[in-house]
Order: sequence, then C-alpha cells, then structure tokens
Amino acid sequence: MEHVDVLIVGAGLSGVGAAAQVRERLPGKSVVVLESRDAKGGTWDLFRYPGVRSDSDMFTFGYTWRPWDSDIALADGTLIREYINTVAREYDVDRLIRYRHRVQSAAWDSEAGHWTVVAAVGDPAAGETVTLTAQFLWSCAGYYKYDEGFQPTWPGMADFQGQIVHPQHWPEGLDYSGKQVVVIGSGATAVTLVPSMSAGEGAAAHVTMLQRTPSYVINRPRHDPVARLLTRMRMPRRVIYRVARWTNIANSIGFYKFSMRWPARSKAFLRKQAVRQLPPDFDVDRHFAPPYDPWDQRLCFVPNGDLFRSLRNGEASIVTDTIESFTPTGLRLASGTELDADLIVSATGFQMQVPLGGIEMVVDGERVDYASHLAYKALMLSEVPNFFFTLGYTNASWTLKADLVIDYVCRLLAHLDQAGRRVASPVPDPSVERRPFMPLSSGYVQRSAHLLPGEGAKAPWRLEQNWYVDQKVVRRAPIDDGVLQFT
Repeated sequence: MEHVDVLIVGAGLSGVGAAAQVRERLPGKSVVVLESRDAKGGTWDLFRYPGVRSDSDMFTFGYTWRPWDSDIALADGTLIREYINTVAREYDVDRLIRYRHRVQSAAWDSEAGHWTVVAAVGDPAAGETVTLTAQFLWSCAGYYKYDEGFQPTWPGMADFQGQIVHPQHWPEGLDYSGKQVVVIGSGATAVTLVPSMSAGEGAAAHVTMLQRTPSYVINRPRHDPVARLLTRMRMPRRVIYRVARWTNIANSIGFYKFSMRWPARSKAFLRKQAVRQLPPDFDVDRHFAPPYDPWDQRLCFVPNGDLFRSLRNGEASIVTDTIESFTPTGLRLASGTELDADLIVSATGFQMQVPLGGIEMVVDGERVDYASHLAYKALMLSEVPNFFFTLGYTNASWTLKADLVIDYVCRLLAHLDQAGRRVASPVPDPSVERRPFMPLSSGYVQRSAHLLPGEGAKAPWRLEQNWYVDQKVVRRAPIDDGVLQFT
C-alpha cells in the first residue's frame, strides 16, 4: 500500500497552492494530490458560462508568493485557469496530481498514526478503487458540490418548451443569439451572466434578470488604477504587485468594517452608487435595495459597471418578483406578469458540502459528525488528528485565507519534525461557547448550516473574517498554544 506524507484532496486554486508550497518549503515531504475531475483548476475549469470571472481583485485572489502579473483586477475564468496552470507547471505540481480519483472515505487510526484513504478511480460505475495511507490529510475541495448545483423545482417546468440551463453545467456551444433569455437569480453568477449575454457578438435579443430578492451591486474598474499608475511610472513588477495588493486588502477590509459598524451609511453609499449609473426613472429601491444589511450576504462587484450599462442601454432589464409557475412559453409571476423566454438560466446557487468533499470520515472507528465539532482557526477540526481544510473568506478574497492556511500547515509540519512528534489534534475546553461557523444569510449557507462545524466565541475557535486579525492568530501565533495536543 502506498504511503504519502501529505495527501491533498482537490487540484483547484487551493490544492495547487498547497502542493506548491509544501514542495517548496518542506522538500523532504512526499505529496500526492487527488482530483475527482479530469482537469485541474477547480471552479475555474468547471464553470464555463458566459463572462465567468472572479468577484475578488486578482491582487489578493492570486497567491502571495506568486504575483498576479497583470493590471486586470476582475479577471475572467480563462485567465484565472491559465494562472493556476502556470503555477502548477512552475512549481512542478503537475506530476503530483492524479486525476479521476474521487475520495470515498478516510479513516484515522491512532495506533498506526495515519489516515487510510480510499478513492474511486476512473468511471465510478467500474468499481475500481485505490487505497493510500497518509500522515496528513488536507481537504482543498472547497465548500460546494461540483457535480450538483442547487436547482429549485417550480410548477410547470416540464411544460416549458424552451431550454433550462444551470450555469454550473453550461452546455458547450449553447447558442442564445437573438433569443429571449430569463436569468433567475441575483447573486454573483446572475450579475455576470446578464451583461455578458446581452451585449456583443452573438448576444441575446433581450435578457431579463428575475430576482426574488435584490443584492447589493457595486461598480469596480476592471483594470486596477493603482497598478496602472505604477506601471506607467515604470515601477518594478514586484513593487506594483505589493502596493496594489496592500491597497486592495485595505480597501476590502476597510469597507467591510465600515459596513459592520455603520450599516445605514453603507446602504446609502451603495444606493448612491447605483443611482448614478441607472436611468432617472429606474426604481432603484425595488431592484437594488435588499432587505438585509451589506455583507449579511456577499456584495456583487461588476467590472466597469457592465450590468448597469446593459440596463441603461435597454439590452437587459430587472424584474423583482416571485415565480408562480413555468408556462410553455416562459414564466408566470406572482404579480400576474408573464415573461416570455426561449432560454431560462437558473442561476440559483450551489449546494454546499462538508469540509472533506462530502466524503465519509472516521476517527478510531467512530464516524465524524462535522456539525458536532468546532473549527480550530477555521482550518482544523476539534479532536480530528492531522486533518486540515481550506476555506476562503466570505467577505474578502478566497486566497487571502488560503495562503494563511498554507503558511500555518507548513509551520505546523515543520514544528512536529523539530519536536519529534507525528500527530497534532486541537482539543477544546468544554466551556467554549458554540456559534455558527458561517454567519451569512445566503441561501446556500442556510440550506447546509446543519452540516457544518461550529465555531467558538473567541480565538482560536472563532473565525473573525478579518485578514489583519488572522495575521496574528494564524500566521504569527505560536504553534504550541496549549490547545493543540501533540503525540
């Protein structure tokens, strides 16, 4: 049976970064990456819908240790996929990845001091499996199911004579030119799809964004102004990246803290930004004023105001209503309005999964119930030895947190080697107050909250959603903190 020091699950942005840095910083460790799909890139290889792009700036969405070499702030999926491929090639990660390996189970044996991991290989119907043992198991599989988006059911869907598509499974070569399109949803995917499908070559005749509840939408330049200015000044690339990165970190965290402290002012600011970019008679309060505070759900950033431009030009429109039923020719809404459609895009979100890709985990013969455990520094689970997971921030760039997790894991592994220990497990004090792990009102969180671990009221059990705080708690705090138990 093959044994590996560090077994990483997932070859997306997090998994490639984790493998690259373990190889770079701990060259004596053997590393294997298991990827369920037949390509790396994760989200950025899976999602192929029109206009797919990051909703975080690339100066913080790129790795700290491998700068994003462009002034494009909100990059499209192709550029992000190329970036991940470049990093995998430069850091020799490609040879570590085993594709079409879907992890099925992971069992920790305290006596043996390792994980036993079973993965299905190739076509699941073939029943072929492989078993590996690993001293450390690291889930970089993200928090949603790649093979299943969230698809509500409405009356009459079977009667609709057009086509229904979920963005997570966008058909290759789908032709929507000249068609009436309705996009159901108001999140990041919907606000990306609407301007992308309504303008340019092959555009739809008209695109309607049908939302039950509005989102906060804010304009952002596609090209970073700081990076552009420094480029014109002929500053070195490393200086450009560092300054642009720190500027973006300060801006994103600063606006989040401002919104938390003064939600009414934040609402007024966002409304004012929307009013400036919409026609004078547009009902801003109906279509762009959510009934919740900013950052109760993620904000939607639109590059160069493309969504607002499509609305101004009449290429797209927004309807805020609920669906009564599908009809053969479109949708009937609760207000009695009927929307004609040739194509309906259900941008209704995704399905969350537990931290290890939704697989079964066992510790010393007992099944791990994730909801009964606490998240330690939002990267380990209480009383689950030698297991790490990477989940990014919900209020800032995913990779800001992913890089902190990478740094912590590498420090922990080095600490164990220096101390002559092999096992680390966080053990909470019984008095730790339990709270929800991801306190967001977003549908995808609320649907799966019962599956997720909890967090505590204070560090190291609390996720602050603040990169500056985590610099201290995750990056600089000593590994041996009295909470981690070593054997």
